Amino acid sequence: MNEIIQNLVKLQTLQFGETRSKNVASQLAELRTLIPQPILGHYDRLAVRGKKALAVVRNQVCSGCHMRLPIGTINTMMQGHDLQLCDSCGRYLYLPDPPESQAFSALAFSIMA
Repeated sequence: MNEIIQNLVKLQTLQFGETRSKNVASQLAELRTLIPQPILGHYDRLAVRGKKALAVVRNQVCSGCHMRLPIGTINTMMQGHDLQLCDSCGRYLYLPDPPESQAFSALAFSIMA
């Protein structure tokens, strides 16, 4: 996963109270310094409206608005070179990390082969 997306996910998790921590304000400030200003501005515009600014993509569908995404968008995300926005809801899109069990079974299969 892209480093910027990782920082955005952490920021959203802290900002929307999905984790409990004593020093949330300092963590928020630190994360905000790691994210480029144009991306942070778009994030803040969505957050002010009470919307989460990131949506995970599962089965080629944006989890924010439940609209199917073009295959070109999915391919760009899989390459990890550029951030992608949903054309329908404007959220930043990201692919979930593969489950550890799948990665482990693939590793075990390649060792046995």
